[in-house]
Amino acid sequence: MNDHGNDQDTYRAAATRLVAARHPHALGALLGGSAAQGRATPSSDLDLAVLLPDSGHSGREVVRHEGRLAELFLNTLADIPEFFAWDRSRRRGTVLFLYDRGLPLTDPHGHVARTRELARQVLASGPAPLAPEEREHSRYALTCFLDDLVDPGDPADRHEQLSVAEHVLREAAHLLTAHHNAWTGIGKWLPRRLLDADPVLGRALLDGRRAVAEHADPGPLAAATEQVLDLLGGPLREGYAHRWKP
Repeated sequence: MNDHGNDQDTYRAAATRLVAARHPHALGALLGGSAAQGRATPSSDLDLAVLLPDSGHSGREVVRHEGRLAELFLNTLADIPEFFAWDRSRRRGTVLFLYDRGLPLTDPHGHVARTRELARQVLASGPAPLAPEEREHSRYALTCFLDDLVDPGDPADRHEQLSVAEHVLREAAHLLTAHHNAWTGIGKWLPRRLLDADPVLGRALLDGRRAVAEHADPGPLAAATEQVLDLLGGPLREGYAHRWKP
């Protein structure tokens, strides 16, 4: 059994050295992601939130440190409120969660602690709701993808079926998390956030996607998707209209 406590100490020490080397004037930093949660693998990168003085520049850096990739999310103190508002508007809250769940590395003046408290307040308010037009467009798109999923088409063309199933899962997750006023995600965070938002229906969507991949059976995913659409007023086909805005 791995000693996750020792692993975390190792990652924290490496992350602290990285911040000291690249950003010696940082106001503070913390380690997030898999390394902070005891879920890191030998190939996992290090995710760090670094708080800079206002003379610095907000942005993102990807570097290799001591043989391991590291992604640094840089924010100046002045930029934090606006950046957190933008992170909330995306409904993923990437940096918000870094501050909420990360392990502090250094915080000599308490700036990281205050920023963490602000992040938690923003997270508690939930992600930005979908605008009615965005919600209806997503509902229409999911209906179209569902129709493609259940259309037998060419049974030998697995590439098309798998591509459609991916779009169904992503669009359904987008709508289901929004329905529950819950945060969403991409990549490996999509299933995690989806299960946080709705353990039952989220699991049905994920298991349905697996049924398509492993057995070429779209039935379970289609059934779960129909449940998502039913929460939002049902499928949307005829009657949908969208006006282009330059």
